[in-house]
Amino acid sequence: MATVEIVSFGFLHADAPQADIVLDLRRAFRDPHVDPRMRQLTGRDRLVRHTVLRTRGIRQLLKATTRQAQAYATGPSVDRIVIGSGCAGGRHRSVVVAEKLARRLRRRGHTVTVTHRDIRRPVVQR
Repeated sequence: MATVEIVSFGFLHADAPQADIVLDLRRAFRDPHVDPRMRQLTGRDRLVRHTVLRTRGIRQLLKATTRQAQAYATGPSVDRIVIGSGCAGGRHRSVVVAEKLARRLRRRGHTVTVTHRDIRRPVVQR
């Protein structure tokens, strides 16, 4: 079975990583950054996680991406699948989606690593 590498990142810091699947969470999903209570938090904080996961469409996206990754894994020469999970600053939505996706894929037998490329960067002023 293919191993899966998930990289969360912020489009405002640098280009998306080279990946087989890139999720762009910037426009379609609620941004915790706009709420001053969550701005300095990250996707590892409960309030941010709950806010993101309650956003309409996120669970369907997770389900569809899980299926897409499994489809890639059935390829005859695939040993590694890279998934990029991106939002504006790489601290909120991308982190929550990366972690939740990793859990789903692990439950299906994949070996998964998660890297949060931009989680420690300063909050983007916008």
